[in-house]
Amino acid sequence: MQLTKAEVKHIATLARLALSDAEVDKFSKQLSDFLSHAKALDEVNTDGVEPIAQITGLTNVIFPDDVKDCDVSEALLEQSPQSIQDNMIKVKNIF
Repeated sequence: MQLTKAEVKHIATLARLALSDAEVDKFSKQLSDFLSHAKALDEVNTDGVEPIAQITGLTNVIFPDDVKDCDVSEALLEQSPQSIQDNMIKVKNIF
């Protein structure tokens, strides 16, 4: 399948790319070669071949959630250069 320059420019526009004329020529050939290769793969007979989702044999490893007390809010507030009021950092007014 041979892509025209207009098709390559359209694809570039959709991808928000600015291509020079030399790049349009280059990508026209490269994209056409890729599409030809994809078409050849599409014609491969896969009858009797089972679909494969992954080949490593790994399954999802799920760890239990361990709930831990982690109250570091006071330590974090102590490090603030801003003043603290009611357990919150007081920031300057912006208006």
